[in-house]
Amino acid sequence: MPVPASASQPKARVSSKDMSAAGLRTFFNIAQAWGLTAEEQMVLLGAPSRSTFFKWKSNPQAADLRRDTLERLSYILGIYKALQILLPDASASDAWVKKPNAAPLFGGKRALDRMLGGNVGDLLAVRQYLDARRGGWA
Repeated sequence: MPVPASASQPKARVSSKDMSAAGLRTFFNIAQAWGLTAEEQMVLLGAPSRSTFFKWKSNPQAADLRRDTLERLSYILGIYKALQILLPDASASDAWVKKPNAAPLFGGKRALDRMLGGNVGDLLAVRQYLDARRGGWA
């Protein structure tokens, strides 16, 4: 029995530079939608130096991010997507991160305050909270 051509060809692997460029372009669009300062953006990205941050911003296709930064981008994109699903009105979903939140995870502070804790786990916690809300668990 012949093997279909698609099954015998290896799948194209996306390079870390391609992931880095796409992730950064998307991140900077999200940061603009959320109205984040450069300092807030740097914290969310794992505190790169100012010169590195501005190189990434001006030329994302030249970046080759570390795994930690790619993980951070993944959580931020997931948070953004979850908000788009939970709050289909773009202005409401974009404003959510800066509004005080009574949920125990946030203790009356903004989700952004939790995300700016500086740890990958802070981003994960917000992502899990939103995923739980989407699933009706929170």
